[in-house]
Amino acid sequence: MIFLANTKHKANTAEHHAQPKMHTDSAASWKVGCLMLSVLLIISVLTQGFGFGESSGAGAQQVPTQQPSGANDPQPIVKADLKEDGDPAIGDKSAPVTIFEYSDYQCPFCQRAFQQTYPEIQKLVKEGKVRLIFKDYPLPFHEQADEAAVAASCAGQQDKYWEMHDKLYETQTTWSGNTDPYTVFKGYAKDLGLDESDFSSCIADPKVAQEVQGDLAEGSANGVSGTPTFYVNGVQLVGAQPWAAFKQIIDQELSK
Repeated sequence: MIFLANTKHKANTAEHHAQPKMHTDSAASWKVGCLMLSVLLIISVLTQGFGFGESSGAGAQQVPTQQPSGANDPQPIVKADLKEDGDPAIGDKSAPVTIFEYSDYQCPFCQRAFQQTYPEIQKLVKEGKVRLIFKDYPLPFHEQADEAAVAASCAGQQDKYWEMHDKLYETQTTWSGNTDPYTVFKGYAKDLGLDESDFSSCIADPKVAQEVQGDLAEGSANGVSGTPTFYVNGVQLVGAQPWAAFKQIIDQELSK
């Protein structure tokens, strides 16, 4: 653009000597043109090259998100072959329906699923129809989600996983945003009757955090990109879906 501006300046100078009035008009046009180019350049930067904030292509990085409920949102049928690998679970291993849940303890939509869907799943678990397997999927922008997953895992080592699971969701607003969540979680461990020394040693063990990240990597490899994500006999349900969405799939599976 500098080269073009200098060239234009020379042309205007040459015209100046022959026709002074045309110099004025040309100079004005040149200024308007430069102004328009500047405006377009600013718009291009703000909208990422006129893409209006949307990135595409192989180099684009997808950031996991928390998913709201979508009662009226049709979802494509996605199936995944998942395996239980020492993950916390409730229900008969021979139950006809297996539900895998990828969840984040700090995600408000996961809390909604806990409040609205989990009780219904528990009923079917007691009837021997469903087995629920929980896998961690802490989102990167939830600063205490990893610690909460570790706390639940450590409670699980003392056979209190689901008690801590419930406690974390029930008190989500209490510890979410706390810069020292482990202090809060140690209090929960005491309330649940856990050995406090063993619990403290566990949350400091890097292997537990690695296991949480292992769930995260496994979920991403199987198409999970947000929380909560459920797989009902391999069929994916994304978001805090209404119970009717689960029941439809479960009833179909039970009728086979």
